[in-house]
Amino acid sequence: MDKIIIKNLLVRGIIGINDDERVNKQDILINIVMFADTRPAAESDSIDDAVNYRTITKHIIRHVEGSSDFLVEKLVSDIARIILTEYGVERVQVRVEKPGALRFAESVGVEIERRKSDYQS
Repeated sequence: MDKIIIKNLLVRGIIGINDDERVNKQDILINIVMFADTRPAAESDSIDDAVNYRTITKHIIRHVEGSSDFLVEKLVSDIARIILTEYGVERVQVRVEKPGALRFAESVGVEIERRKSDYQS
């Protein structure tokens, strides 16, 4: 499988369990690796045959800015589900980090890997 990478997408949103985190938006750093067959797009040179990472990025930004999850685990799972169920990607790795969330740590985060079959009933 080929990889499409979105690196260090910085979005501001509400996430966390502490009172101040429920009110004040904070930085949320997102990294995504999508696994898909890019050969059709390479052959046709058409966006219609490609995984449109611009559209995916806009969707993820809207979702993060509009959500108010308590746990990073919930947000990272939501992002994986969106990508796998709506954009023709077979497998995805998603990492969500909260920079500065812990004293003495650059960031804290959760990384998951999911397949399209994980979200099919």
